[in-house]
Amino acid sequence: MPFDLQPRLDGALLTLRPLREEDFDALFAVAADPLIWEQHPNSDRYKEEVFREFFRGAMESGGALLARDATTGEVVGSSRYHGYDEAASEIEIGWSFLARRCWGGAWNREMKTLMLRHALQFVRCVVFLVGPNNIRSQKAMEKIGGVRDGMHVAFGRENVRYRVTAVPT
Repeated sequence: MPFDLQPRLDGALLTLRPLREEDFDALFAVAADPLIWEQHPNSDRYKEEVFREFFRGAMESGGALLARDATTGEVVGSSRYHGYDEAASEIEIGWSFLARRCWGGAWNREMKTLMLRHALQFVRCVVFLVGPNNIRSQKAMEKIGGVRDGMHVAFGRENVRYRVTAVPT
């Protein structure tokens, strides 16, 4: 079975579904909060022209997901799968962000759990790259069982690499 990079994933708090062009305005309304990007290497992503480039890349990736509140349907963020390597049995999850009202653990944990559960049906290892100054995201990775796996240069900058590996059955 081929890896579906844009599944619909349903949880108690979130519903994830493929990102669409018509989602731009609702997603930018979330992303326009400068505090979301404060520790991110692209700390100006709250600006429309910068976010528009991020959104374009998300659409082109073929793996971007929109996060909606499972109860209200309100757009609360996004994430994506990237760099599927069938031979290495590995994929990256990243470019994730959530509205501040969803901070505090449960929402991010559910987003990553849904995405991990789906990915680990197809690969043995899921990779996360986090900016070295993004302490908030590094702590979140550790909470979901991410194992720090050194440093990795991607997209012209150094990142902390975390991995989650499937438990052999």
